[in-house]
Amino acid sequence: MAEEQPNNPLHGITLEQVVTRLERRYGWDYLAKNININCFKSNPSVKSSLKFLRRTLWAREKVEALYVAAFSDEKPAAQPARKVDEKSNPWTSGKLKNS
Repeated sequence: MAEEQPNNPLHGITLEQVVTRLERRYGWDYLAKNININCFKSNPSVKSSLKFLRRTLWAREKVEALYVAAFSDEKPAAQPARKVDEKSNPWTSGKLKNS
């Protein structure tokens, strides 16, 4: 059973999503200059990057740290608004009086 990780900024995000979003935002040249790994330098692709990062913990940690730094200011996607039941709302059901 998976544990909940509310304070983990990478919870629910796959490594493929991390690499894809970083490549879209910065491009392979920037990634190669900032994280010195060959999968970003020589014939870069998402597939080759994933293969390397899944086997190499230190490189994966650097990529994940860059992702957190780059996207930590973004808010998660908004949740759809819940429909409020008039009967269960104490302000509209008359259970509470406005003072």
